Amino acid sequence: MDYQPVIIIGAPRSGTNMLRDVLSRLEGVATWPCDEINYIWRHGNVRYPSDELPIEAAGESVRSYIRRQFNWVARRYRAHTVVEKTCANSVRVPFVDAVIPNARYLFIRRDGLDAVGSAMKRWTAKLDIPYLMRKARFVPLSDLPYYSGRYLWNRLYRLLSREERLAFWGPQLDDMDELLKQYSLDEICALQWQACVDKAADAFATMPEERWLEISYEDFVDSPASEFARIIEFLEIDATSDQIAAAVVGVRPDSIGKGRSALGEASLQRLDRLVRHTLARYGYG
Repeated sequence: MDYQPVIIIGAPRSGTNMLRDVLSRLEGVATWPCDEINYIWRHGNVRYPSDELPIEAAGESVRSYIRRQFNWVARRYRAHTVVEKTCANSVRVPFVDAVIPNARYLFIRRDGLDAVGSAMKRWTAKLDIPYLMRKARFVPLSDLPYYSGRYLWNRLYRLLSREERLAFWGPQLDDMDELLKQYSLDEICALQWQACVDKAADAFATMPEERWLEISYEDFVDSPASEFARIIEFLEIDATSDQIAAAVVGVRPDSIGKGRSALGEASLQRLDRLVRHTLARYGYG
């Protein structure tokens, strides 16, 4: 590869979109013209029951297909750096690394209970056709019948559900069907957050430190210019102070605490008990 792959790892609603978009404002840095490419990552494993793809699932044909998609972005946009963000990659970092072994990683984390309050809105969101069409462009043709059926079921479930929620959203965990039977929606969001950050952190603990960088969402939105300068130094991307300032111009700390506020005190206490260990691991207790 004559470009640097950069993979953003983080739980849903933790600033992954923000980080991808800020990076993509720099000259020579590009990404896909849609939100996520989980369809691409799962090609060849489309019927695997969860997003927690094991390293053994990264066979020759899978690796070749995904690498071709990265190559396409680099060629299409003449990029020296290709940025990718799919939240489900948080629960399968070893698989991802087997596919793209020269990647550098940005691991962004956010207060889990803030993320839960935001994620719940996505579970109950209405149909967004433009968003769907942008992602549909990158569904492998052979997988289209499978995903069409899943999408129709997901939307039908929302119409019939007492909670008015989707049948599935976000990273699909190994035991997702059982979790959905046992836990309320806010608890499901908390468990998804916990799985994403714990599994990612455990994977990075075995990886050379020069290949990954940890970022606090709260620190980034509080001090975007200095945090972004730290990130591009890690990625060895040259940018002037004016270019850095222009890239982060829209970043503000307004969302800090909003998710927690939306949950209410009783829910906060219940969710804190559920994922307390992981919250404490990152100083969010």
